[in-house]
Amino acid sequence: MSTAHSARVPAPTLDSPRVAGESVPRSPMARRLLGLLALVAALAVLTVLSIAVGSRAMDLGQVWAGLTDATSESYPVVTELRLPRTVLGLAAGAALGLAGALMQAMTRNPLADPGLLGVNTGAAAAVVTASFFLGSFGFGETIGFAFVGAAVAAVGCYLIAGAAGATPARLALAGAAVTAAGYAYVSAIQLMDAATLEQMRFWSVGSLVNAHVAPMVPVVLLIGGAAFIGVLLARPLNALALGDATATGLGVDPRVLRVAGITVITVLAGTATAVCGPIVFVGLVVPHVVRAFTGPDQNWVLPYSMLSGAAFLMAADVLGRVVARPAEVQVGIVCAVAGGPFFLYLVSRRKVARL
Repeated sequence: MSTAHSARVPAPTLDSPRVAGESVPRSPMARRLLGLLALVAALAVLTVLSIAVGSRAMDLGQVWAGLTDATSESYPVVTELRLPRTVLGLAAGAALGLAGALMQAMTRNPLADPGLLGVNTGAAAAVVTASFFLGSFGFGETIGFAFVGAAVAAVGCYLIAGAAGATPARLALAGAAVTAAGYAYVSAIQLMDAATLEQMRFWSVGSLVNAHVAPMVPVVLLIGGAAFIGVLLARPLNALALGDATATGLGVDPRVLRVAGITVITVLAGTATAVCGPIVFVGLVVPHVVRAFTGPDQNWVLPYSMLSGAAFLMAADVLGRVVARPAEVQVGIVCAVAGGPFFLYLVSRRKVARL
């Protein structure tokens, strides 16, 4: 028997004894499932923190009384303020994270986010126009105007890109043009009218503090329905990543897919922006972090981005409540501070254009 043959180590079988301390290799599927469970657990912890922690210090007994006893002093703070804020933070974060992942997959642009369709600009333009012509109005009206503006901007962007012939490059260019024109218009109106500037000042920062006056049920239903449809687009998006011709050969119509994707992104990002204001970097940063763990498969990227977006926004909101007690830093500012350095890192990478 040759030396090489005698030195050959037999492959392990199911019946082979395992050496003590030897690690058991996990399959990618098991690792991703464990990651999802970890995200759900993190969201549960952040939900509890969001209800229990705020600019006003409370012990756990007061928090529990605020949830269960309508006569307690903490009830208005916990149930009427913090609880709606937590629900809105979870919904808006999930919407922005999923919308960003869909946008990057559709345009095959790793630096794309929901704002690329002009959603933020359209919402802001509608609010300033209504304020200029109608004067002051309530938060409910602000949500309605902002959502209509976001939808109009997204549809306009798609039409400018050529509708049936809209390619990823055309969508990106049309979105940049709509965004630039919209911000110029918003700035001009604000400079002309001080009342409009005051109406926009707080909304444009990005905040969850008005959750108690927001129409919570319609918001959650809109985001939940759009998120369900968005996750179902994972398989077609995987085909689209191979190119339009290959996707067509696999039975996916790129034009129909882009219309469906833009509709879902508009509902997700438009609803979140209308209620919370333009919160930046969630839709840009979260999908990148997710893909580093899951890989490019949209079957995993989309649900991971939805849960991670909710966790990111909730963590930013809780942090904003405690860093400047008894004052509060709005969640849009915290997200910008956290996301800005990461965006610079993405831009500086040589392979940033590859998705």
